[in-house]
Amino acid sequence: RDKWSKKMDFLLSVIGFAVDLGNIWRFPYICYQNGGGAFLIPYTLMAVFGGVPLFYMELALGQFHRTGAIPIWKRICPIFKGIGFAICIIGLYVSFYYNTIIAWALYYFYSSFSGTLPWASCDNPWNTPDCTNYFGRSNVTWTNFSRSPAEEFYTRKVLEVQKSGGLYDMGGIHWQLLLCLFLIFTVVYFSLWKGVKTSGKVRKRALLPALPGHGRARALGTPQDPVPILQPACCFSCQVWVDAAAQIFFSLGPGFGVLLALASYNHFHNNCYRDALITSTVNCLTSFLSGFVIF
Repeated sequence: RDKWSKKMDFLLSVIGFAVDLGNIWRFPYICYQNGGGAFLIPYTLMAVFGGVPLFYMELALGQFHRTGAIPIWKRICPIFKGIGFAICIIGLYVSFYYNTIIAWALYYFYSSFSGTLPWASCDNPWNTPDCTNYFGRSNVTWTNFSRSPAEEFYTRKVLEVQKSGGLYDMGGIHWQLLLCLFLIFTVVYFSLWKGVKTSGKVRKRALLPALPGHGRARALGTPQDPVPILQPACCFSCQVWVDAAAQIFFSLGPGFGVLLALASYNHFHNNCYRDALITSTVNCLTSFLSGFVIF
C-alpha cells in the first residue's frame, strides 16, 4: 500500500478534512445561539470526552489495519461489513452538496469581477419591489416583506427559484452553475487521481478579513446567558449540550470513513495519538478564530 511521502502531507490532509464550512459558518451561529462564550464550556467538554477520542480511534484503526473504509469492517467483524458500504454512500451524498456549495462560491467569485457588485443594489433585472437596499443608508424602513439585495441575488439570480413551482418542478439547467460544478469536480478528480501522491499536495488556505464591526467580537468571549450551561450535564435533552455534541462531531468528522482512509497510508509505527491531538487542536482553534471574525 502506498504511503504518504511526507508527514506534513498527512497532517494537512486531515486538517483540510476537519477544518471546513462547519468551522467558518456553523460554529459562530451555534455559539451565539447558545449563550456566546458560555457555549465554549460544553463545547470543550464534548471535544475532550467525545470528539477527540473518536477521532483518535479512527486514526488508530486505519493505521493498524491499513485498509479503506469498506474492508476494514470486514476485518474487525464480518457481520459489520455493511457499515463500510453505508459510509461510502453517505460520503457520496456529502460530496454532492459540498461540491455544490463550492460551485456557488466559484460563481460568486466570478460575479465579483463586475464593476458594481450585483448583490449590492436593487437595480438588477432579477430584483423585485420588495428589495430593500441598506448599503450606505442610515435610515432604512424594513418590513416583513423586505428582502436584501444579497438575498435576492442568491435566490433569484443564482438559484432562480422564481422559475420553479416547487420541489415537483425542478426547472431548467442553469448552465453557469453547471459549468462551475463541472470545474469543481474536475479539480477534485485531478487532486485524487494518483492517490496520496497528489492529494497530499493539495493545500487549503483561507483568508479571513476583518469586517466592519469586528470590535463586537468580544461577545464571543463573554458569556451572554450562562443559565442553560448551569443545568446538570447528565440532562442530555438540554439543547445546549446537544448542540455542542453535534457541532464537535460535525466538525471533527468521525464516522465518515475519511480518517480511516487517510490514516491507512501512514507507517505502522507512526504516532497517531500525537497527530490526533494536533489536528483536533487546530480544528477547535480555527472554530474559535472564525467566531471572532464572523462576529
